[in-house]
Amino acid sequence: MKFTVAILGCGNRGAETYGVLLQEREEFTIAALCDRDRGRLEHYGKQFSVPAEACFADEEQFFAARRADLLVIATMDADHVRQGVKALSLGYDLLLEKPVSDRREELEALLAAQKRYGGKVVVCHVLRYAPAFVKAAQLLKEGRIGRLVAIQALEQVAYWHQAHSYVRGNWRSRAETAPMILAKCCHDLDLLQYYAGSRAESVSSVGDLVWFKPENAPGGAAARCTDCKYIETCPYSAKRIYVDAWKRNGRFPAVWPQIQITSDYPLTEEKLLRAIREGAYGRCVYHCDNDVVDHQLTEIAFENGVKATLTMTAFTAGTGRIMRFFGTMGEIVLDEEEDVVSLRPFGREREDFRISALAAIDSGHGGGDRALVETLYGVLCGREGETSLERSVESHLMAICAEESRLKGGALVRVH
Repeated sequence: MKFTVAILGCGNRGAETYGVLLQEREEFTIAALCDRDRGRLEHYGKQFSVPAEACFADEEQFFAARRADLLVIATMDADHVRQGVKALSLGYDLLLEKPVSDRREELEALLAAQKRYGGKVVVCHVLRYAPAFVKAAQLLKEGRIGRLVAIQALEQVAYWHQAHSYVRGNWRSRAETAPMILAKCCHDLDLLQYYAGSRAESVSSVGDLVWFKPENAPGGAAARCTDCKYIETCPYSAKRIYVDAWKRNGRFPAVWPQIQITSDYPLTEEKLLRAIREGAYGRCVYHCDNDVVDHQLTEIAFENGVKATLTMTAFTAGTGRIMRFFGTMGEIVLDEEEDVVSLRPFGREREDFRISALAAIDSGHGGGDRALVETLYGVLCGREGETSLERSVESHLMAICAEESRLKGGALVRVH
């Protein structure tokens, strides 16, 4: 079977990730694009061979008719449900970027729309499909550590990623987007309830914004990196994060995160310098309009007795998740940075599985992006997928409760 695809939101996830992966497969043809940025529309229209009359800068014009079989929604978080309901009413199936929403009533509205119109919805919880996390699930299912008792998860946001996405970038403002525990950790929360094999019963959470504030700026720091005497030494310098890293890592014509700071492709040093000199991503991290947390600690109790902790922090040198599973007969350690899933049964030799050897890691999220697209095709053909809308709602409820708890100083919040 073959399917046509429309993409709403032609940024890093919508076009550069899913668009590229879908274009690679002969079962999919990209037929329409919609994005407010005309530079992106022109660039990806050419890349995906989409005619100009099927490229829309206006959302209302785009939704005036059904443009394809499948709609990829990869817009800002607050737009997902509104656009999803409209798309389902037009007869689309959906590949829906997470998070879906941070409001219970919106989640319920989207579920109701899916029931009413019957469209298939796959939510982009890509880590469920990444080889490392699949291996951990397999070991748990096989009972290799006995009965699962608790999970400890660490989300290493990394100092530069925090600066890019949650201080300077699109997810910096609580008024404009989902809380960071949902925006960054809906992957992690989804995995925790998946591994626990149960709905969550209660959540408590604490966290705050402690570092990215004006009072923490070094003496004499300027409002923009290009005007600042610390431009070559500050770890959060926009020049170091965007320009120097781009030069060091291969000078690719379109690569994240650089493609978010300018839509003037192909990328060049001159274009990146102009972007940080004039745009939002060149602001000093201590003088932005950010108000989201830079660290948060969450505890979850599941209905079947499994307990979990999740630490999300900006203050790490590297990225990658570290998860520890504690069972009655052993433990499992999943460490993306160390490239290992380690099975450690009590009283016996440990067994290590190199993540890089588990499967071809040839796409983002440890191979999860490509595996999700493969699963998507199966869902469109009538097979069941792991990340349906109904299953995804559970992890969103956990995040909503975590933020409610945080705002109440860590009070215990019941999920259902």
